[in-house]
Amino acid sequence: MSHSDVPAGATRRGFLQSAGALAGTPLMAAPAKAAPVAPAPSVAAPASLTLRVNGRSQLLHVEPRVTLLDALRDNLGLTGTKKGCDRGQCGACTVIVDGRRINSCLSLALAHDGDDIVTIEGIGQPGHLHPLQAAFVAEDAFQCGYCTPGQVCSAVALMEEARRGDRSSVTPDVRQQGATALSDAEIRERMSGNLCRCGAYANIVHAVRLVAKGEGLA
Repeated sequence: MSHSDVPAGATRRGFLQSAGALAGTPLMAAPAKAAPVAPAPSVAAPASLTLRVNGRSQLLHVEPRVTLLDALRDNLGLTGTKKGCDRGQCGACTVIVDGRRINSCLSLALAHDGDDIVTIEGIGQPGHLHPLQAAFVAEDAFQCGYCTPGQVCSAVALMEEARRGDRSSVTPDVRQQGATALSDAEIRERMSGNLCRCGAYANIVHAVRLVAKGEGLA
């Protein structure tokens, strides 16, 4: 390139820099690809079911994929039952269905049409606490309290399991007859599905044992 190629009033360095920048610029930008449009999720028509919750029959209309936990909280306003992991791992959503405790986040509401369900609201109220609720208070068996409704529901069901003689993996003799004695090991094993992030486990065991002793189960 000779000096005569450089436009008047421009320096050779500036001209070369401009030419280099233009060389790296595509003549025509490729058209942007349109993002694929996700199909709208299908929504099934609501289905009707009747739940007997805390002694009262409740008629609900829910989408078939609604869990029992969400039906209790969103449709019936029973927010004492907590949503923790929503995967059946923490036990915060424990309720009692036909006398047995379940993780309500893992069960569809429609699967319990006609069932008898007890939530924490049906176990006790301020001024009329269930003995286990009173024991949790007396033994300081909670801190933040988020897991406590599930812990109490699980403990209430545990006491009934012991009365009817259900055995666990730590029962010394599964052939024994009658009610199961609730040792600390039995209580820890039977409450192991309910997690407490605050770590109040020792006091939870004390609370359950206190009630068990009063009922002749320890």
